[in-house]
Amino acid sequence: MDRRKSLKAIALGTISTGLLVDACKEADKKVEDSKQPDLAAGNLDRMKEEVEHFKKISAEKFFTDHEMATITILGDIIIPRDEVSGSASDAGVPAFIEFIVKDMPQHQTPMRGGLRWLDLQSYKQFGKSFKDCSESERINLVDQIAYPQKAKPEMKQGVAFFSLMRNLTATGFYTSEIGVKDIGYVGNRPNQWNGVPADVLKQYSLSYTDKELKECISFDTK
Repeated sequence: MDRRKSLKAIALGTISTGLLVDACKEADKKVEDSKQPDLAAGNLDRMKEEVEHFKKISAEKFFTDHEMATITILGDIIIPRDEVSGSASDAGVPAFIEFIVKDMPQHQTPMRGGLRWLDLQSYKQFGKSFKDCSESERINLVDQIAYPQKAKPEMKQGVAFFSLMRNLTATGFYTSEIGVKDIGYVGNRPNQWNGVPADVLKQYSLSYTDKELKECISFDTK
C-alpha cells in the first residue's frame, strides 16, 4: 500500500466533497456525489480488490487506546521533535503503525506481545504501566532494550519488539511529508547541461559556433 498516495487521496476527497456541498443545490447533490471518484479509498490507481481491502482495514481498529498511547510515547522517544522537524507523532506515525499491522498481519502478534512485555517489565521495575511512568523511567527501560549488543539475555523479547517498533517508526516518519522535508529531499528536478567545458574544447581545437551558443547552449553564469 502507498501510504503517501492514500493520505493525499483522503485530503483531496475531503476538499472535493466540501466544494460540492457549497456549489450544488441539495437536489443535485446526490447526483453529483455519485459521479465523483471515491478518492478517500485511494482508488485512482488501484484495482477494485485493492480499494475494497483499503476500505475494510481502514474501518477496523486493532490497537486499544492504551496500546496506541504507548506506541505514541515510544515513537516520540525514537524520533523526538527537534529544531528541524516535528516528532514521530507529529508525522502521524501511530496511525501509520495501526494501518500497517492491519495491512500486514504478521506484525500484529509481535507488536501486541511486545507492548504487553513492555508493560510487564514496567510494572516489575516501577510498579506501573510504561505509559504511566515518568520520562526518566521510560528512558531507563528503553535503554535496556534499544541496544541489542548491550542488552541482557532476559531482555531478548524486548529487544526484538523495540527493533520492530524502531523500524516501523522510521518507515512511517520518513515516508511522511515531515520526514521527507527532514532529509531535505526535493524530488526529481531537470538537470542543466552547460555544454562541453571550455578547456576540453580547447584541448581538441574545437569550439561552439555563434549559432550553437545562441540556440543550443545556455551557460549558467551563477
